[in-house]
Amino acid sequence: MNNRREFLYGLGTSLGSIALSSMLTGETKADEQPNPLAPRKGHLPAKAKNCIFLMMEGGPSHVDTFDPKPALKKLHLQEFTRSGKKKSAMESGKRYFVQSPFKFNKHGESGADMAENWQHLPSVADELCFYRGCQVDSVNHPTAMYQMNCGNRFGGDPGIGAWVTYGLGTENQDLPGYVVLPDVSYPQGGAPNWSNGYLPAFYQGTPLRPKGSPILDLSPPQGITRQRQRKNLDLLASFNRQHAHQHPQHQELAARLESYELAFRMQTEVPNAIDLSGESEKTLAMYGVGNSATDSFGRKCLLARKMVEKGVRFVQLFNGSWDSHDYIERAHGNLVRGVDQPIAALIRDLKERGLLDSTLIVWCGEFGRTPDNGVRGGVAYGRDHNPNAMTIWMAGGGCKAGHTIGATDETGMTAVEDVRHVRDFHVTLLKLLGLDDNKLTYYHAGRFKQLSQFGGKVIDSLIA
Repeated sequence: MNNRREFLYGLGTSLGSIALSSMLTGETKADEQPNPLAPRKGHLPAKAKNCIFLMMEGGPSHVDTFDPKPALKKLHLQEFTRSGKKKSAMESGKRYFVQSPFKFNKHGESGADMAENWQHLPSVADELCFYRGCQVDSVNHPTAMYQMNCGNRFGGDPGIGAWVTYGLGTENQDLPGYVVLPDVSYPQGGAPNWSNGYLPAFYQGTPLRPKGSPILDLSPPQGITRQRQRKNLDLLASFNRQHAHQHPQHQELAARLESYELAFRMQTEVPNAIDLSGESEKTLAMYGVGNSATDSFGRKCLLARKMVEKGVRFVQLFNGSWDSHDYIERAHGNLVRGVDQPIAALIRDLKERGLLDSTLIVWCGEFGRTPDNGVRGGVAYGRDHNPNAMTIWMAGGGCKAGHTIGATDETGMTAVEDVRHVRDFHVTLLKLLGLDDNKLTYYHAGRFKQLSQFGGKVIDSLIA
């Protein structure tokens, strides 16, 4: 049976549940600082102050986006075997190499490789740092999502954004420090992808609903004015202060008081932070807002920029349905069309506003995809899950822009240069934000825990 905390924690994405995060923090004696979300200096000098994490859920195919493999054209529809032997036949139940349906071009002074259906991203090619050496441990979506987002395949650990806000706090005390912009359907694994885990509840991600009110109960009940709310809070605070004086051992009471104040402040700050009506028509068009293909992700990217401008430390955007086991030309074609223009606009917009150097952008999925697949009907070419090869790219925030680091083999089956486990990528991400994974720890269950689980090594070649 769930205990009181588990019941309250599962109430949902309402203003009350967000304020509850503050209340629960007070019940964690390990964190007794007056304001756990107060902005703090990191362990290391760093350009990046904020992070926008673009999570392409489902596993984008690296060999159909940013890692061209000419060898697959020669091997197309030859039988794939682990022994390396190949046959030129199409027998039911067997697996075959599949060439990419997209041609590739090089862009920018850096010669960045991109599939032809990326029409807008090439304009910012020299801002990108591609990494082709990352590997993960799982081929299952939920466990791979947990590992990419939380460092642990089995869930229950803090998300990356929770670790970052735990280490750095946030620059806007009227907004959550860790904001999540999911699709209507949550990603595989659900809300644990942005959980605070065993960290105090202040650090959990706050999802904004893509439709309707972004946060339930954001507006006060009809007939309740802000002045009346203020008087009610003041009266409640006076009673609580009297109680605190009589029971000084109740350390959680101060956090309860602050939770009410945070909820009150959010009622004013959040509507303005999420309102896009003040943006110019030019800006809305640049992000693809109003276009059926790009409107949804365009709004997320524009909202991410606004959140960063207002001092939110970590913003994570989810885009789903990249799990293309068949019809990859159609599936990846539509998916790229939906995110290409918004992402390019986000990078250009941040740069024009002088925010790109201080904002680290990360693009990735939970794993890559194989160079082969079963062929259904002779035309429904697709790809399966591949934990041994993928492409991640970064922009801004002190990463090595205009470079491609690492490589995969001739078919894209496995990484062969600068090969590193995802824990090393996590450690590198933290360093770019000024955090040392070995110092960013939290005592739980008898030991000090960290994002990398048991330590990792920084990938220095990704840092400018």
